[in-house]
Amino acid sequence: MKKILIIGAGGQIGSELTMRLRSVYGNENVVATDMRDCPMLAANGPFVQLNALDGEAYAEVVKKYKIDAIYNLVALLSAVGEANPQKAWQINMGALMNSLEIAREYNCALFTPSSIGAFGPNSPKVKTPQDTVMRPTTIYGVCKVTGELLGDYYHKRFGVDTRSVRFPGLISNVTLPGGGTTDYAVEIYYDAVKKGSYVCPIPSDVYMDMMYMPDALDACIQIMEADPSKLVHRNSFNVTSMSFTPEMLYAELRKAMPGFTMTYDVDPVKESIARSWPDSLDDTCAREEWGWKPKWDMKSMTEDMLRAVREKKEKGLI
Repeated sequence: MKKILIIGAGGQIGSELTMRLRSVYGNENVVATDMRDCPMLAANGPFVQLNALDGEAYAEVVKKYKIDAIYNLVALLSAVGEANPQKAWQINMGALMNSLEIAREYNCALFTPSSIGAFGPNSPKVKTPQDTVMRPTTIYGVCKVTGELLGDYYHKRFGVDTRSVRFPGLISNVTLPGGGTTDYAVEIYYDAVKKGSYVCPIPSDVYMDMMYMPDALDACIQIMEADPSKLVHRNSFNVTSMSFTPEMLYAELRKAMPGFTMTYDVDPVKESIARSWPDSLDDTCAREEWGWKPKWDMKSMTEDMLRAVREKKEKGLI
């Protein structure tokens, strides 16, 4: 049975991935850690309050629980990172280097998500290939490209089983995002239900790839379960589910909520970041090498998001 450690388990991905992994591998076999106390994660399995930049403490957790697979989810996201690039580098790369070294020393497999943000304005915009020019213009993107290169290096140089996917924007009804450029695609559902209106910070015509969180969780598990002999690539695979503009998402929401209105107050930082990213990704390699296939599209996601957010409102949770 695998013994799994999740670093940064309290974040948008980690809070849901912890529960999914526990449902697959058993509660006691999935150890969650975060800098903050996370009572919900501690309620049904092992939880350790941990600063991933403290390499000694990190290694002690790996030894204590006999970990053989690590999910490193620690990151400052794109918009937050631009406000403090030095801090973003320190946190993103510090956690990654500790994860790589600990994985090497204790023979652990390591998953670290990359992002659509790893691409830049010189990358092909439509159906961005798996292998292409990557010159990001954000510190978040620079960290992600560096992480991909380091993951490949540690695999080739030390034999560490590193694996990764390039996530598009992630949309969830469980945990709110924390400062990313694609956050509007979550916020719009909450404001639609709570207020009946939304002020969008992204221009109406900007395409960005998106993915519903259940698909993202499947990708995290499937890539780590994939047959290594079939992996031509490792760090990192393009994965995607859908691509749309704010105006397209608005139109889909109005089908369910005809009275819903949306206006624009464009954030210049987020606009600059969004326009530097691809409009859509080509995920052929992930489909061919480990059988990636998303289950959700914009219509089914919108129906499920509205159902979940309405339930939260009825329970007084939002």
